[in-house]
Amino acid sequence: MSGNQPAPAPAATPAERLHSLLVAAGSLSLRTPGHRAELIGRHRLASGRLIVELPPASCLARHLRQSGELAALVEATDLAPVPIRDRIRARATLTGWLTVAEGAADAELPAVLEPATVELVTADTTIPIDPAEFAAARPDPLADSEADLLCHLNDHHPETLARLSRLVPPRRLHGVRQVRPLALDRFGIVLRLEHPGHDSDVRLRFPVPLRSADQLVEAIEAMLHGSHAAAASDDGDRPGGRVG
Repeated sequence: MSGNQPAPAPAATPAERLHSLLVAAGSLSLRTPGHRAELIGRHRLASGRLIVELPPASCLARHLRQSGELAALVEATDLAPVPIRDRIRARATLTGWLTVAEGAADAELPAVLEPATVELVTADTTIPIDPAEFAAARPDPLADSEADLLCHLNDHHPETLARLSRLVPPRRLHGVRQVRPLALDRFGIVLRLEHPGHDSDVRLRFPVPLRSADQLVEAIEAMLHGSHAAAASDDGDRPGGRVG
């Protein structure tokens, strides 16, 4: 490798991305033999494990108590929080065994998924993730606030979006009708470039990875005022932009 080649841009691992997706997801789908449940606001991550809260009177909860263990499939979808074309950014799929968590109370039935297979599906590829890597990963520090931050930027700061778009190589902006904020993590912000017949995405990198959402304004100002030469990476054209 030539010594003049730039170092690869830092990026979250697939396991970290999947953790972030699950932290941000408001709902997920849970399937076991003979049962399907759409769980809204009933899941969390703890010590690298996915825990779902089942209503104790539900058929699925009763079946799990009787069986002690059930084969399960969990699916979650990562949707862009702003109103754009083709909002699905990624999907997560986990299969494994569902068991009742220790010390389960009567009010709710916490169940733990022990994953056997874990996959992250993006517009470009399906990425298998080792269950041990999934268990050890941690979500991005901006994951639980990303949606609010992107919506605030889109709805209340069009001038900042316009200034950020000037950091995109001019050739990428040819024919662009509108620029929207698509994604945000500790490494940077992704902009969706909307063309009449297709979309493309471009990532602008922060000077250094952020430790919390409190550092976001400072990082953006650093890019806009030139104290950091924001490097734009091409995330590719998305004629359909659909995942799965």
